[in-house]
Amino acid sequence: MATTHSLAGDVKDLGLAEHGKRKIEWANQQMPVLQLIRKRFITEQPLKGIRVSACLHVTSETANLAIALRDGGAEVFLCASNPLSTQDEVAACLVKDYSIPTFAIKGEDNTTYYQHLQATLDHKPQITMDDGADLVTALVTKRADLVPGVIGGTEETTTGVIRLRAMAKDGTLKYPVISVNDALTKHMFDNRYGTGQSTIDGILRATNLLLAGTKFVIAGYGWCGRGVAMRAKGLGADVIVTEINPLRALEAIMDGFRVMPMADAAKIGDIFVTVTGNKSVLAHEHFERMKDGAVVCNSGHFNVEIDIPALERLSHGKKPARPFVEEYTMKDGRHIYLLGEGRLINLTSAEGHPAAVMDMSFANQALSAEYLLQHAKDLGRQVYAVPDPIDRQIAKLKLESMGVHADKLTLEQEHYLASWAEGTT
Repeated sequence: MATTHSLAGDVKDLGLAEHGKRKIEWANQQMPVLQLIRKRFITEQPLKGIRVSACLHVTSETANLAIALRDGGAEVFLCASNPLSTQDEVAACLVKDYSIPTFAIKGEDNTTYYQHLQATLDHKPQITMDDGADLVTALVTKRADLVPGVIGGTEETTTGVIRLRAMAKDGTLKYPVISVNDALTKHMFDNRYGTGQSTIDGILRATNLLLAGTKFVIAGYGWCGRGVAMRAKGLGADVIVTEINPLRALEAIMDGFRVMPMADAAKIGDIFVTVTGNKSVLAHEHFERMKDGAVVCNSGHFNVEIDIPALERLSHGKKPARPFVEEYTMKDGRHIYLLGEGRLINLTSAEGHPAAVMDMSFANQALSAEYLLQHAKDLGRQVYAVPDPIDRQIAKLKLESMGVHADKLTLEQEHYLASWAEGTT
């Protein structure tokens, strides 16, 4: 693979920069909240001189976040949080046109992936931005000498938050981290509408299958699972949900979907999507029961949701069927199709979430970085939610950008809600 190496980063080809710039500018038009934050940052310079190391999906939307941070005075270094999610043209543009050191190549191997993490940490960050907690993990385990200089960090994903809370519990987390994932303007919109649409987009681009009439199995009914289920149903699929949480399983039933154990769903499913944040959700016993032609993919953070080694053991060969589609031939003659190497299908074969959704997620990232600089001294080594005023501000700005205005409480209503004296008359 031809790469371009320099002090400014490690990208595939700087010649792709012009194409990348068009993509970044197109995404920017759909990100009005981040535009407003960037304009204020340019004037106020709240991040002046602060070193930010970010491990995120290197897409056109992420580029606009990096540019907003840079324009707010930060020194930004960026690497990819997933080997298959990088848009090479965007990475090239960030290096060539915006002077943001970027270490990301689509399809990079594991060795290169971790080298890029280390290169981003060489920046000696004061703020970390993570998507999956790999950057924080590398920092506290392999670069502990840098920890005293870190003010705080942010985390974008459910998987990352789970890992960080486990680190905080056993004392491994060494600085405060804000869970952007837990902001209402993130998980209710990014996870539901973003993952819902982009996962279906990735499956269709990879396979060109007709979803109408298929038995579409979704493992996990969190915000991401809800979104995928909503979109699959809208395209005419017969949606089946598997869950371990009885409340979520009940919600799926109330939303009109069938719920059953994966062992039963495996016998009848045509397409399987994992969105749990856990491992081996599709495992040996499930592959043994799947029908000929079953399609499996993942839209959770890591490819461990699908037990790919078990699939390898059950097959006697594999071959590419289409770009991002691998055909496994089982020893009994059945065929199972794995999409995107089990990695995030919405970023592997498609372009990830629409910019209009990432606008809110990355607005949370930018404002959380500013908040950390102001308040980190008062925070412990824990995972914190995005402050409610920031969440509400982003929602308000998003509504205004859409030309929508919500009602306000009257003084009488405010008094009523704050009082206990007025009862039933």
